[in-house]
Amino acid sequence: MKLPKIASQNEWLVARKALLAKEKEFSKQRDAIAAARRELPMMKVEKTYVFDGPKGKQSFADLFAGKTQLAVYHFMFDPSWEVGCKSCSFVSEGWDSVIPHLAARDTAFAAISRAPLAKLLAFQKRMGWTFPWLSSAEIDFNFDFNVSFVEGKKNGDLGGYNISDTKFTHGHEAPGFSVFLKDGDAIYRGYSSYARGLDTLIHTYNVLDMTPLGRQEEGLPYGMSWVRLHDAYDAT
Repeated sequence: MKLPKIASQNEWLVARKALLAKEKEFSKQRDAIAAARRELPMMKVEKTYVFDGPKGKQSFADLFAGKTQLAVYHFMFDPSWEVGCKSCSFVSEGWDSVIPHLAARDTAFAAISRAPLAKLLAFQKRMGWTFPWLSSAEIDFNFDFNVSFVEGKKNGDLGGYNISDTKFTHGHEAPGFSVFLKDGDAIYRGYSSYARGLDTLIHTYNVLDMTPLGRQEEGLPYGMSWVRLHDAYDAT
């Protein structure tokens, strides 16, 4: 294990103040990016989507649950899988605790996956989650939002995965996060984020990034190869 330099209190304080200056600059940049994100033009959702949910068939408008805004996590769960993606599960551990706070700011939340509802509910029960989780198995929602890629299925018109011109070559499913606003009967897409843009949603990473050893992912086949479903870690 390679440890950081060991310093005296005065040396630590000098180094910490230097880093604090960088952190403050980063905070200003983050605020500026958040403001720019809010200034993005919105795009009307023209298609009608109806999902399978615990309450039966639910329209896209139903997912807003009377709120003005809706946050959607595009959870990787291929119809052929028996369990959901471990990395998406890693991201999703905090949704239940976030939902009441989002509601206080006029925002609803839902996860949407392509697996059939029965598989979603079985896995949700195993994980102990209660957040709204809908199946898009019978509709094109995942393809329209560029998070599912199956031969013969047309994806949305915004390019490939992560709003790029590159064809997705890492399987049939990818993660993402999208936010919507409802005004009367009209629903608008405000923002979507994919790939490393989802790091900000992962509380565990935010904590590890503050520790001396960080994420400890150097030399791994890929960054999240160490991640397990929370009931699959060794007891030790």
